Amino acid sequence: MGFFLETLFGGLMAGMLYSLIALGFVLIFKASGVFNFAQGAMVLFAALAMARFSEWAPKLMGFDHKILANLIGFVLAMVAMIAVAWVIERLVLGKLVNQEGITLLMATLGITYFLDGFGQTVFGSDIYKIDVGLPKDPIFLFEQTFQGGILISQEDLYAALIAAALVAALSLFFQKTATGRALRAVADDHQAAQSIGIPLNRIWVIVWSVAGFVALVAGIIWGSKLGVQFSLSLVALKALPVVILGGLTSVPGAIIGGLIIGVGEKLSEVYIGPMVGGGIEIWFAYVLALIFLLVRPQGLFGEKIIDRV
Repeated sequence: MGFFLETLFGGLMAGMLYSLIALGFVLIFKASGVFNFAQGAMVLFAALAMARFSEWAPKLMGFDHKILANLIGFVLAMVAMIAVAWVIERLVLGKLVNQEGITLLMATLGITYFLDGFGQTVFGSDIYKIDVGLPKDPIFLFEQTFQGGILISQEDLYAALIAAALVAALSLFFQKTATGRALRAVADDHQAAQSIGIPLNRIWVIVWSVAGFVALVAGIIWGSKLGVQFSLSLVALKALPVVILGGLTSVPGAIIGGLIIGVGEKLSEVYIGPMVGGGIEIWFAYVLALIFLLVRPQGLFGEKIIDRV
């Protein structure tokens, strides 16, 4: 029982991190109606900015103070992500208002390759380190209840709590604020939103900035765990099955979908993997997403689209 709970907790913590990245996809889709393939590149670019600005900060300050350097790095990285959001709106999205979805989709692919190349040009292509003080040593819980206790990674636990707090805050933002309601209106119909006075350009800058903030937090967490390297953008691919499972328009769906996939891949790898030679954790999420595409394409919480003719 203790080993099962240990695997379950590990899956839940991994699932919250998947949910955090998936949230970036949902944010962009709710505002523009297009699937943002650039989210992985945004995570990588934000992590690179955080790592490099934190590294350069002591040289600018004239003394080495890790907390202050991380704070400066975070602020400058957030400024960089807002600048990216503004440039994307001015040079890309603002020119493609009311265009077909495939046009916007191809635009996000172009943004992906631009951010990958631009990030390498500005920040370099080495493997960089992000150290924000997350504890690395594991801890044992419930030692009195289960023999040997349950081994929990403190780093994963703190990362999951940070991700959960951010996801909850953004859920409230969408449901309780006027800007959140405006974002939903823009996603439903660009022209109708404009006709009632919703400033489309400002809304897109806001939502891409929020998505940039989410990418920055996700980049810091994953960069702290894995190091900042260009394979980090591939981590975002794990969020694709999450949004398919939970629904492209649902913030709660991103949470539930991430938890289901996180737990499912861990349990299947541990209990089924040995019988089939392992490797289930690599493809489990994608097979589950494929099943949902065949059975319920809108996901668990997605809105079912009905076209009337």
